[in-house]
Amino acid sequence: MAADFNQFLEKDIEIIENALDKYLQCLSTDYKIVCDAMSYSVKNGGKRLRPVLVLEFCKVCGGDISKALPFACAIEMIHTYSLIHDDLPCMDDDDMRRGRPSCHIAFGEEYALLAGDALLTKAFEIATTSTASPDVTLRAIRELAQKSGVGGMIGGQVMDLLNEGKNTSLETLKEIHLLKTGALIECAATIGCIVANADEEKVQAAKTYAQSIGLAFQVMDDILDVTGDCELLGKPVGSDKNNEKSTYVSILGLEVSTEMVEKLTDFAKESLDVFENEAEFLKQLADSLKSREK
Repeated sequence: MAADFNQFLEKDIEIIENALDKYLQCLSTDYKIVCDAMSYSVKNGGKRLRPVLVLEFCKVCGGDISKALPFACAIEMIHTYSLIHDDLPCMDDDDMRRGRPSCHIAFGEEYALLAGDALLTKAFEIATTSTASPDVTLRAIRELAQKSGVGGMIGGQVMDLLNEGKNTSLETLKEIHLLKTGALIECAATIGCIVANADEEKVQAAKTYAQSIGLAFQVMDDILDVTGDCELLGKPVGSDKNNEKSTYVSILGLEVSTEMVEKLTDFAKESLDVFENEAEFLKQLADSLKSREK
């Protein structure tokens, strides 16, 4: 079963990588440095969780993944732009990303900033190329804009900045991460359903699944910042403590945080019952995220 899961995951990722290569082709040598910075960051070893969710939820709802693929790539570009900007000195000031120099270290702050801006705008250009019906495309683009904007990911980033150095409550921490990390994950699952013309029951089940694995993903990040291997993570461990950031581990402790990941993963898998026997891959994906080492 694990071998089947890995094969399906690798197939999804291959489809996504090929599409990203196509979309990232640079049209002019005049601004090649920004194109290079975009490509460098997008191809910097990401898990491709969000685009995989787009394709897989489209599949379980009986949709055509070729119509969902532009949205899958658009979400990955928006996610990448957020990481580029997160790493900048005015934000988290991180010199490393996934074991390689951050975009602003490799290309300079000005080109990193522009690369992030370019990925954000490119994402919406790509989304318009979907062959889904105009109504479905418009609904999916609206979802993408809402979840990546101030009411979603950016709102979470703002809350995160405002709470730096403070003793943040557990509820506030959850709210931050449901927006900062979870919004795009929820967006990915929702758009997969939208493109497949799924009914509202399935859309809501997808949202519940995504919110649960998104929160579990962040709790796991906090755990790995304490217990992880810096070689595997591609960044130093202990940065949260050094930066005096409130985390699930600092608030709940390591044992309770680990239990929280287990419960959230189980809840995510239970939410997939509406899809009957079609969601085995998504259940295994949730399990894989709770046992990850990076």
